[in-house]
Amino acid sequence: MKRALTILITLQLFTLVRLAAQPAADSIQILKTPQKDHPRLLLLKGEEKALIAQIGKYPQWQTVHKAMLEECDRLLDAAPVERIKIGKRLLDKSRECLRRVFMLSYAYRTTGEQKYLTRAEKELLAVAAFEDWNPTHFLDVAEMTMAVAIGYDWLFEKLSEPTRARLREAILAKGINPSLDKTYNWFLSAEHNWNQVCNAGITFGALAIAEHEPAIAAQILKRAVGSVPKAMLHSYKPDGAYPEGFSYWGYGTSFNVLLISALEKALGTDFGLSASDGFLKTGSFMQHLVGPTGLAHNWGDSGLKEGLTPALFWFAQKTQNPSLLWGQKALLSAPGQTEVKNRILPALLIWGTQTELSAVHAPSQTFWAGQGPSPVALMRSSWDNPNAVFLGVKAGSPAVNHAHMDVGSFVMDALGERWAMDFGMQDYNSLESKGVDLWNRSQNSQRWEVFRLNNFAHNVISFDGQLTNAKGYARIDGAVGMGPNKMVITNLSEMYQDQAKEVRRGLGIIDQRYAVVRDEIECGQKETVMRWNMLTSADVRIVDGKTVELSQNGKKMLLVFDTQTPISIRTWPTTPQHDYDAPNPGTIFVGFEAKLAAGSRHSFSAYLSESRDVAPTKPLAEWPVKPLK
Repeated sequence: MKRALTILITLQLFTLVRLAAQPAADSIQILKTPQKDHPRLLLLKGEEKALIAQIGKYPQWQTVHKAMLEECDRLLDAAPVERIKIGKRLLDKSRECLRRVFMLSYAYRTTGEQKYLTRAEKELLAVAAFEDWNPTHFLDVAEMTMAVAIGYDWLFEKLSEPTRARLREAILAKGINPSLDKTYNWFLSAEHNWNQVCNAGITFGALAIAEHEPAIAAQILKRAVGSVPKAMLHSYKPDGAYPEGFSYWGYGTSFNVLLISALEKALGTDFGLSASDGFLKTGSFMQHLVGPTGLAHNWGDSGLKEGLTPALFWFAQKTQNPSLLWGQKALLSAPGQTEVKNRILPALLIWGTQTELSAVHAPSQTFWAGQGPSPVALMRSSWDNPNAVFLGVKAGSPAVNHAHMDVGSFVMDALGERWAMDFGMQDYNSLESKGVDLWNRSQNSQRWEVFRLNNFAHNVISFDGQLTNAKGYARIDGAVGMGPNKMVITNLSEMYQDQAKEVRRGLGIIDQRYAVVRDEIECGQKETVMRWNMLTSADVRIVDGKTVELSQNGKKMLLVFDTQTPISIRTWPTTPQHDYDAPNPGTIFVGFEAKLAAGSRHSFSAYLSESRDVAPTKPLAEWPVKPLK
C-alpha cells in the first residue's frame, strides 16, 4: 500500500486462504495506516468528494441522501439509547445505536455540519458508559462494537483525545475482550449468521483501534479470517442458496459484505473471503426470492416485504452484474421508499453509486435453483409484468438454523396477488417470554408445537396428523428452467419416515400461465389419512368436489385438483392453538383429505390457474427435468 505506515501486523495464512488464490506465502504482512489516515472503514479519508459527485448523477441517490440528512435532523433532539433489555436481548438498542451513529457520521462527512458531529459524539459516549454491551447475547456486542468503531473512525479527526480514549477503551473492554472469552465466543465455530455478524462487528472494532492495540488487532483479524469461512461454506456452497432464508440473508450476508468491504478498504485484500464457493452467486438467489408482488418467498424465520438491501448493490458492483438491482431500482424510484430505519443505509450509497443505474435492466433468467442445506427453486413467467406468475419452492430440512417444518412447501403469485402464502416468523420474545423452548430442534421439542413452525401450518402434505421428520432432508432431484414450462422435482420420502414409503413432489409453471403441484405417494404398511394443505389470505369458495375458487381484491384464481383417488375438499381455521401463538387474521387453510389404503399408490395434481384451461399433468418420471449438481 502506498500510504504511510506505522504498524505491521503479521497474519499466518490458513489453508483456505491459500486455496482461494490469495497471496501464496506462508504469512502475509497486513499493513495498517497511521492515525492521520482515519477514516479507514468502508469510506476512506478524502473519498467523500467523489461519493457526493456520484450521488448528484441520479435523483434516486439524491433522494436517499436527502432522506438520511432529514432523519439526522430528527435525531438531533432525541435522547441517546439506554441500556434497557427486551428479555435476554439488548439487540434493539445496539441496532438503533448503529443506525444513528452510521447515519450521523455519514451526515457529518458529507456536509461538514457540526450539529451531526456533536449528536453522534453524544450517542457514542452514552453507549460507551454502559456497564457492558450484553455479552450473554453476543450479537448485541457485535452490533454495538461496529457502531462505536464506525463513529470513532469516521469522526476521529474531530473528536477530542479524551473522547477518543473513552471510545477505544469501550471497544476494547466491552467489545473485543468479551469476544476472547470462551464463555461468549462460541460463534467462532458456528455455521450461521452469528458467525458472520459477530466476526464482522469485532473486526470493525479491531481495525478502528489497531494502531493502539496492534497485537490484539492482529489476533482478531487472524481469527476472523479463519472463522468466517466456516459459515460461508455452509451458507453459500455450492449455488448461493442461503439456508436461513430471506430475512437472515439480509442479516448474515449483509454483515459478511460489511466485513469484506472493510478489509478491502483498510488492508487492500479480503484474504479470499469473497472467493468462497457460492458466495458471489448469492446475490442472484436473493433477487429471485422476491415475487412480482414485491413479497418474498419467506420460508423459515423470515419477514415478507422486500426493502432496500445495501448488500445487493455490493454484489452488483463486485460481479459487474447491474441486473441484480432490477427490483432495488424500482424501490428506489417508488415514492417514500427511502427506508431510513435501515441501520446500514449509508452503505447503500457507498456501494451503490459505483453502479450506473442507467445500466440496470431486467435479468435474463426467469428460473433459479440451488442446492445446499436448504435447496430452493424460484421461477416466474416474467420480470417486467406485475401480473406475472411466480412460484417459490423450498426443500431442505427442519434441522437447519431458523428452519420450519416446511420441506416441500411453496408460495405462488399471479395477477399481482399472493395466492399461496407462508406465515413466516413469529417474534421470538413473544415465545421466549412465555417459557417456550424455542431453539431445541429435536423431534419432540416444544418448538414444533408452535403453530407457525410445524408442518400443519405450511403448504405441504401430512399423514395422520403427525409431525414431519425433524432431522429429515430433501434435495432438488431435477429441474428445467428454459422455455415456457419451468419444473422442479424433490423426493420428500425422508420427511415422512415411518409414515409413507415414498413421497415425491413436482412443481412448476406451465405455459407461462399457471402453476401445478403434483404429489406421488406410495403408502406404507398401514392405512393412512393424508392432508393436502395450502395457506391463503384469499376468500375461499368450494365450487365442487375438485374445485375451489379463491378471490381477493376483485381478482379470482381457481384451485383445481385432479386425481383418481377420492378426496374431500375442506378448509381449516388458522386460529392459534396456544396462548403463546401469534394471531393469524385474514387467513385460512384450504386443501383436501384422502384415506389411503396400506401399500397403495396415488397421484394428486393441483392447479392454480385463472381458468380450467390446463393440460393434464404427466407422471413425474416423464417430466423433462435434469439433475442439479
